[in-house]
Amino acid sequence: YFNVFGPRQDPEGAYAAVVPKWIAALLAGEKVYINGDGETSRDFCYIENVVQINLLAATTDNPEAVNQVYNVAVGDQTTLNQLYEALRVNLAELYPHLVEAKPIYRDFRGGDVRHSLADISKSKSLLGYAPQYRIGEGLKEAMTWYVENN
Repeated sequence: YFNVFGPRQDPEGAYAAVVPKWIAALLAGEKVYINGDGETSRDFCYIENVVQINLLAATTDNPEAVNQVYNVAVGDQTTLNQLYEALRVNLAELYPHLVEAKPIYRDFRGGDVRHSLADISKSKSLLGYAPQYRIGEGLKEAMTWYVENN
């Protein structure tokens, strides 16, 4: 599972994912920290895509698809700078103080992977998987939930 995000993720947990953590920080007027230059990229996968591929794998009639290992992702790269900007721009529509919000860059963390991009070709060919949510749609769904439940 590659960088899964969506509603109800705890932004305060020890292993909090970047999406809920940054949404919570922006909504609270707190600083957002980016490790490195922000050009680190990830394959962010909205939770509905995870549900979709798990159901496809559990209900497949394709004998070649059984007992396989699949990458659960979208197959797109998004940099941390792009992620921050998408969150800031969308949330600024509701919270005008975010129009000028800037992240704070700090040193890379040791051991961080610079780029992560899933190959989902096997999921597509054997399961008929086609992600329904790209990063933009997933972020809007997640942000809506966090705003309504903040």
